[in-house]
Formats: sequence, C-alpha cells, structure tokens
Amino acid sequence: MDAKAALPPTSTQEQQKQEEGGGGDGSYGVLLYYKYADVPDAPALAALYESRCRALALVGRVRVGPDGVNATLGGRMAALEKHIEEMSSNSLFDGTDFKLASCEDPIDERVARECGFTSLSVRLVKELVTLCSNPSLTTPDISFAGRHLSAAEFHSVLQTVGTGSDTEAPAGQNDVVVLDARNLYETRIGKFHVPNVETLHPEIRQYSDLPLWIDEHTEKLRGKSIMMYCTGGIRCEMASAYIRSKGEGFENVFQLYGGIQRYLEQYPDGGYFDGKNFVFDHSNCRMLVLVCSTCQDSNKEYVCELCLKNGKQCCEISVKQDCQAESELSEPSDIGKLSISNKISTSKAPGSNGKGVFETYGVKMNSIDHMVASFCTNLTSRYPCIALEQRDKSIGQMEGSEQLKKLRILCLHGFRQNSSNFKGRTSSLAKKLKHIAELVFIDAPHELSFVYRPHPDVCSDKPSPPSGTAKTKSAWLVSPNMSCHTMQDWKVADAPFDPLQYQEQTDGFKESYAYLESIIAQDGNFDGVLGFSQGAAMAALLCRQQQKTCGSPKFRFGIFCSGYPAPVGDFDREPIRLPSLHCFGGGEGHDRQIASRASTELAGMFEEGRCTIVEHDMGHIIPTRPPYIDRMKEFLCNFI
Repeated sequence: MDAKAALPPTSTQEQQKQEEGGGGDGSYGVLLYYKYADVPDAPALAALYESRCRALALVGRVRVGPDGVNATLGGRMAALEKHIEEMSSNSLFDGTDFKLASCEDPIDERVARECGFTSLSVRLVKELVTLCSNPSLTTPDISFAGRHLSAAEFHSVLQTVGTGSDTEAPAGQNDVVVLDARNLYETRIGKFHVPNVETLHPEIRQYSDLPLWIDEHTEKLRGKSIMMYCTGGIRCEMASAYIRSKGEGFENVFQLYGGIQRYLEQYPDGGYFDGKNFVFDHSNCRMLVLVCSTCQDSNKEYVCELCLKNGKQCCEISVKQDCQAESELSEPSDIGKLSISNKISTSKAPGSNGKGVFETYGVKMNSIDHMVASFCTNLTSRYPCIALEQRDKSIGQMEGSEQLKKLRILCLHGFRQNSSNFKGRTSSLAKKLKHIAELVFIDAPHELSFVYRPHPDVCSDKPSPPSGTAKTKSAWLVSPNMSCHTMQDWKVADAPFDPLQYQEQTDGFKESYAYLESIIAQDGNFDGVLGFSQGAAMAALLCRQQQKTCGSPKFRFGIFCSGYPAPVGDFDREPIRLPSLHCFGGGEGHDRQIASRASTELAGMFEEGRCTIVEHDMGHIIPTRPPYIDRMKEFLCNFI
C-alpha cells in the first residue's frame, strides 16, 4: 500500500498555517505512539514522515522499520492533533493508541536542546525494538505478545490479588507476579508496589539485557500469571512475546496497555505506582524532570549521581536559585519530558567520607566541593540535586582537592592527513576539553605519495609543485591501485581529486588494525576513541573487530565526526555495543566531502539506545562553538 495515498491532500494555505504553529492553539504537547504492523515500503513511509512532520513543524524522533513505527513527537497541540488525524487516515495505524499530552512552551532554546527537541530525526531501522543484541537468538514473533489489559483491568487485578481475593486473577491463576520491563534508572525512580504481590525488578542497564535476565529467572516465572509493564507499552510487546515463546508454563503473560503513562492518566493519585514515570528522551537523564518548570530560568546547572557515575547524558538544565512554585509538580516540566509526580521519598545519610549522601530509590546525590547542593521546593519531598557553578572550572575538582583523572582519547586523523596537522586543526577542541580530556594523536600506517593538482590558471606542461618541504601524509584505508610508498618529490595527480574516493578505499584494514592494537598495548589504556572522516570510519571498524574478537570494544566510548561506513567486509547485523556520539553536517550540501546520509548510516550501526547524534551546518569540520561543543562535553561527562 502506498503510504502517501492514504493521506488527505494539504492546501498551500493550510500548510503555511501549520508551519507557522499549527493554527490558533498556541499550547505545546508531546505525542507518543507505536504500531507493530507489516510495512511494505518502509523508505516511502519514512519519507512521508519527514515531509509531513516538517510541514507541521514537529520535532522529535521517528523510527520506521519493516515491522512498524515508533514515534515520539513534540510541537504545538494543533499540529500534533493534525498529525494524529493524518496518520489515523492510513489503515496501517488502525487501532493505534495515540498518547497525547499538553505541556508548557520550552522557556529557551537550551532547554529544548538538552531534551533532544530542537530537530526532527526520522530513521530507518531493521527492527523497532532490539530485544537482544546476540545474533544467535531469534527475535520472537510479535504475534506471541501477551494479552493487553487496560489500566482499569490491570489495577483491578493488582487490587484483587493484593487484598487476598483470587476471584479476578487473570486466566484463573492465583500466583501473580509483576514484572518491570524497564531499565535500572527508570525502576529506581518509580515502580509499582502492591502489598502481598511479588514484584520483579530486573534492574538491567539496557533493554537488550532483558532476555538474559528472563533466561536466568525462568523458575520465578514458570506457572505464574505475569503482569508486565513499561513506560509506554512498546517494550512489553516484544518482551512478553519472548516469555510466551518458552512454551508450557509461560502462557499467562499480560501487559499494561499504554504503559505507565495510561495508568497514571487513569489514576492521577498514582494508584499502585509509587514515584515518577518518564515517557520521553531515553538517551538523556530522567532526573531532569525533578526540576520544576518554574525553576528553569537561571544560570545554574544540575547534575545527578547517575550522570556523574554511569553512562548517561549529563543532566544540565537552567534553574532558579530559589524556587517559589507550588508544592507539587503537577505539570510537565518542559516540552521534552513528561512527568507525573507521586510519593517521592528522600532520605539523607552520612557517606563514608563524612559528606552528605542523598538517596531516592537507590540513586545517590553526593555533595561535592565547589558544587552546591540545591533543592527544588516545587517537589513534594525537596528532592536534592547538585548545582554546578562555573562548570568548566569545577569539573576538574571533586571531593575537595582530589583531581579528576582526565579521559585519554585516541585520535585518528582523516585521509591524506597526519597527526601533526590533525592536532593543529583540533587545537580549539583540545582547549575546550582541557579540563576533562587528553587527546592523543598518532599517524596512520599507510604513507601516501606527494601528489598535487596544478592551479587551473597555470598553462604549462610542467607545472611547478607546491613550495616548501613535503610533509608525510598517511591513511588508514587505501584504494587497491594506490601507491603507498614514500616519495621524496612531488608528482602531479593522475586525475582530479574525487570527493567519493572513500568509496573505493577497501585495502589496508588488516595492517591498520594490527598497528592500532600495538599502539593500544604499548601506550596504555585509552578511555575512548575519536575519529574524523576516514579516521571515524577506521575507528568504527576497530570497534567492530574488537567486538568480534574480544566480545566487546576495548573503549568505553567513541566519537565519530564526519564519518561513514567503510566498504571493508560486511558489518554484522549485531550493532556495535559502545556508547557513541556522531557529529556531522546535517542536510544535503552541509558537508561536501562526506554526505550526511553516509554519517547517518554509520550511526545506525551502533546500539541505538546509546547513540547520540549531533548535526551541524558547518561543513567538513569538528565544530567547537555552542551548542555543538556543549553536547560533546555532556557526552564525555558520562565517563568521568
């Protein structure tokens, strides 16, 4: 079915009105929905989303795969309602639960940027939800998914079982367990609690770890009526199908339809859910929602312990020093994050070093020298955060005078460059990161001939070569017919420099890989790898090969600038399991050497839940001005 044919035409006048804000309703909202269905032409549907969402001035993330669609969008309420109307006219979305909630207009550009809500990202994926990164495990058939229970039905079962009555237990089963399909961070902040009912919290770091947890706890699930829940419902679809695929003893699996979001809409007081639900921005910190919307207009910044210690985005946001808002957080904090506040409990205990340690559902907030502990009184229970004053000055100091160890980052230059000129080109970057990172530059192993193109205005059979002493240039990958021996003299290039030459550079990987492994072995451990252009392609190949050989990359993170997937072998279906940041010129023509679609394709080869994309309009460079450098700093803060 042609996805475009199912949508009503839009007049030029109507489209202009939508682009200006979606009509007369000036309020903002967030829309979440997913649909598992066979998509006959995923690229056409993705193109349709790109076109229509831009026409409606919507931002957010859309993932389109052969098995369906998953969308989280923000914009004006009228535009979101129009989008729902358009999608509902397509039979592909019959029965889709469109979850739409209003929220406040973001106070400034920075708030929206921190929430990932300044642009539209529509991506083609192989599958909507990657349940397991192990390619040997077959993805379960989604038709095996557990039965949906409405919020009222889910609540009724919990109430009945919790009070000791078994007349309404699902499928006639009296032994009920509640299973949380979310990750550790979400569970610590909010979860279901039912008296007399066992609740299982896997506390996984990422969703793809859930199958292994299920396999290791099958006896806790066998013969039980399993009540599953997650944020919005999509993760329970695949996870419940995985459990039911185990056969006898695992038939009775039920999932909360619409997730916690729909449950809290039905039970605003929280019902059996204790804490907070975060229904957006899975790549950023959920703690941000604990700062109320009226506190987001100052020069202070907040950071939580999870962002300091664990691999998540730094939770920076502007806040007022003195919050004078109401006593409960009842409205969404900004366009990027929806939240519902319920029964947050906070305690304070002395830390091992005598400093204050705050805990909420196991999440610690350490009072750090040069970092002032602040509270948002808009919350029911004065939730503590850490306000960072003078971020760049204090980032190098922690726990009094103890110096934070800088991150060591191995830097791989581009084609026909060397470590010296790459270091020069990134001097501004090194300066901006001087408090948190040490950049280590090395030369690629394949030395290139000294070639040049004569100036087009010079008419001579023997044009003069460039003046000065030639400096050795090298590469990580080369074309099969390229000469890679060092020459003392310049020579005229045989043909014009081809901007697509990288597509022909298929040789040299084995030598470069062995060389890099020797560097890593000799020069000590590196926290991360940064690559530019061909260096980014090589860095990705290096991480992929390490994962194939050792089970996982040897780095904690990777930064890939203006990168592309090198045409060397085939990338496995298994994504590269490494936190990654991809920085490149977005849109056609912004980078004339590496097309944005190539950089996007490279990003798609990394694990999606741990992949950050930063698009800019500055060409084939690594930008060092805000907001781009801020995003890189935030990414690196995860690993300090």
